[in-house]
Amino acid sequence: MCAVVGVYNVKNASKVAYYALFAMQHRGQEATGISSSDGENIFTKKRRGLVTDVYSDEDTFENLKGSMAVGHNRYSTAGSSSILDAQPIVAKYKLGEIAVVHNGNLINRDEVRQKLIDEGAIFQSYMDTENIIHLIARSQKDSLQDRIVEAIDQVKGAYCFLIQSRKKMFAIRDRYGIRPFALGKFKNGGYIVASETCAFDLVGAEFVRDIRPGEMVIFEKGEEPESIQLYEPSPRPCAFEYIYFARPDSVIEGKNVYEKRAEMGRRLAIESPVEADIILPVPDSGIAAALGYSEQSGIRFENAIVRNHYVGRTFIEPIQEMRDLKVKLKLSPIKKIIEGKRVVIIDDSLVRGTTSRQIVKMLKEAGASEVHFRLASPPIKHPCCYGIDTPSYGELISANMSEEEIREQIGADSLSFLSLDGLVESLGRETKYSLVSFDGNYFIR
Repeated sequence: MCAVVGVYNVKNASKVAYYALFAMQHRGQEATGISSSDGENIFTKKRRGLVTDVYSDEDTFENLKGSMAVGHNRYSTAGSSSILDAQPIVAKYKLGEIAVVHNGNLINRDEVRQKLIDEGAIFQSYMDTENIIHLIARSQKDSLQDRIVEAIDQVKGAYCFLIQSRKKMFAIRDRYGIRPFALGKFKNGGYIVASETCAFDLVGAEFVRDIRPGEMVIFEKGEEPESIQLYEPSPRPCAFEYIYFARPDSVIEGKNVYEKRAEMGRRLAIESPVEADIILPVPDSGIAAALGYSEQSGIRFENAIVRNHYVGRTFIEPIQEMRDLKVKLKLSPIKKIIEGKRVVIIDDSLVRGTTSRQIVKMLKEAGASEVHFRLASPPIKHPCCYGIDTPSYGELISANMSEEEIREQIGADSLSFLSLDGLVESLGRETKYSLVSFDGNYFIR
């Protein structure tokens, strides 16, 4: 899970890309980068850190010239956290210069990489994204478009690519549409492509449509974007985008994320009722589900856990010790509201159990007489190789413990998950979703 943005035919495109990346900071906090083009040259800045820190120099946007730009916020699912693994990846080759950004995960990356190395390729990073650069550069096709198509034909997995030359921009989405990818338009006729529609709201662009699964959209000056359907669509959008990743104000495949989270909470209240005095959300991604649970159950909602917003999301932190510390730093209970109460705490999901265990302890120390934990998603029992950082079964608490064992582990008085059927019903049965984290159905092989 990363954030990507592409801006085309817009004055000061790099600054627009910056604001879009700021809106999508939740999708990756390890590194960020922007490459812009003035039609003759590609200019790049990338570094480890948050968007507001990396682009803080006064001359940043003067150096990122041009009316076209691509940008990226990194969340490592492939490669390492080295600055060498920050994107965009920029390279010079026979036809000129290109910059590539990617959200997703290529499941055949090791096979493709080894073949390229055997043929003499030299890699500068551990990212699967670099495979695409090499495949494009080594192609014998005459045009960049044909080289891109040939390269994409050789990779498998979940991907949203933005590829920028000095004069063109290409947006490509895998045939399953696993990760979100949306197209927007500015009043002056310029375009923006981004991982989430919340980016459009900040920069003043109007949502046009989602990039279709299997589609390539080509942006070339003086022309309307050209659409080419590379592959037969077989949509399988990732359910986890609605559960946790996406911002609540984003719309994915026509469905508002906030509304879907609230529906998950309502379903959870029907499936797993409990006698209690107050409903508390784990901020921030548990708020909508908690409101839904409260609405359905009639139990009063209280926002009695305060989050320090200057501390990042624990799931995104790649090192366990850092996650443990950040839980303590970022959440504080309001004792006066909690003391003596039977509490239902609502969270979006349970991955490793670090946050949940410490929240239960925190609430009981604040005087809660009972703490009942409710999760607005099913148990996560399988690693996802399509762009979510759950690389092994050993890290997933639900893959190693029963529901009762988890309850004991986190110290709750009761514990319940939303059923898989309840999740699908909440999202809408008209769409077939990627549910690999819950059902282990690895539909891309």
